[in-house]
Amino acid sequence: MIEVGRMQNLPVVRMDESRIWLGEGAEQALLPRQEAPQQTAQGHFLRVFVWRGNEGELLASLSEPAAQLGEFAYLKVSMLTGPGAFLEWGLKKDLLVPHAEQPEKMQLGRRYLVKICQDDRGRLVGTARIDRCLEKENIELAAGQQVDLVVWRFTDLGAAVIVDGLYSGLIYRNELQDGFRRGDRLKGYVCALRDGGKIDISLRRPGRQGILEAKDVILEALAATGFLPLHDDSSPQQIRRQLGMSKKAFKQAVGGLYREGAVRLSEKGVHLQN
Repeated sequence: MIEVGRMQNLPVVRMDESRIWLGEGAEQALLPRQEAPQQTAQGHFLRVFVWRGNEGELLASLSEPAAQLGEFAYLKVSMLTGPGAFLEWGLKKDLLVPHAEQPEKMQLGRRYLVKICQDDRGRLVGTARIDRCLEKENIELAAGQQVDLVVWRFTDLGAAVIVDGLYSGLIYRNELQDGFRRGDRLKGYVCALRDGGKIDISLRRPGRQGILEAKDVILEALAATGFLPLHDDSSPQQIRRQLGMSKKAFKQAVGGLYREGAVRLSEKGVHLQN
């Protein structure tokens, strides 16, 4: 069965000078002959992305788009037209975001976070109405669970992120690293599930395992020079910039290393114990 909006391996059913028919069964996808390797023959399998054309026909390409059906991507507007905005996403045919799916009017050349969806005719379109795409009830996550994140937007509290493509979460400002941008993909951990479907996210593994990882980062940094100019009065921003961890994680890890005799502390910072 052909899956619209997905990359998949499909067999070559027949071909002529300009087209290749792919698939199994009554419905088949058309691939331009020029896109396929020269040695392609009937019975070969090709990995392609499939979508529906304006007349409902199935079309295929060997190119892989920035996101597939149900996924999110941060895309650039290439053209503004009557039906809406077209965004570059890695295929020859750009992705349409209809006006109704734009919470703010899109501007040429700017990037927007969108989700790949289908319209009522089964054609692939994008929506920038991210709030509407996320679950707020029956959240199937647990504290400590590792999750996939997409940076959605920045607020006074920190960074709102899309969690596992399903939920909205928040990384607090003291956890953020320099250089984070909308659309960035990263791993994180569930810290807490709060009322109203709110999810607190950390970039460090919580609990004992997180402290062990923070210790390793500090020891690796100390191995280079034997000294870190960080201490209790260092700002969270300084610690984040140098070690990529929160001040809380830094203090917990340094305290553990000190008790183990691996480091000594001074007013100037942390010294590797000889």
